[in-house]
Amino acid sequence: MEKAGLRSSDTDILLAEKGVKPTPMRKLVYEVLLARNSAMSLYEIEQQFDNVERSTIYRALKVFQGNSLVHTVYDGTGAVRYALCEEGCQCSFADQHVHFLCNQCGQSYCLRALPVPQLELPEGFDFEGAHFVVTGTCPNCG
Repeated sequence: MEKAGLRSSDTDILLAEKGVKPTPMRKLVYEVLLARNSAMSLYEIEQQFDNVERSTIYRALKVFQGNSLVHTVYDGTGAVRYALCEEGCQCSFADQHVHFLCNQCGQSYCLRALPVPQLELPEGFDFEGAHFVVTGTCPNCG
């Protein structure tokens, strides 16, 4: 499968550089995410394949997440979405950014140029993550 100008061998290298064994299924899931410029839910990824167990896709996503290849997007729709991380991302607070949910098409986009504001929590509160979602109309629907 060749998408977004990447050959299968390129995908092997990208996955291996992040410490991910490039199995055929992991490569396919990665290439599906790469071909889309917005975050995708497990269901949306599953729809790209015939006869693939949801749990197999989920396991690939969890491996990607554990190796900073994807991050989760909580956009208020109730479905967790997955988006590819940028080069050098460690999924730390410094890498967190605003997400945009289009009210027309329902797609979620990473707005990497807009970092989540630094928060000063009261004493005793432990920060675990922040989800900042802006809603409106994306350029494709506008």
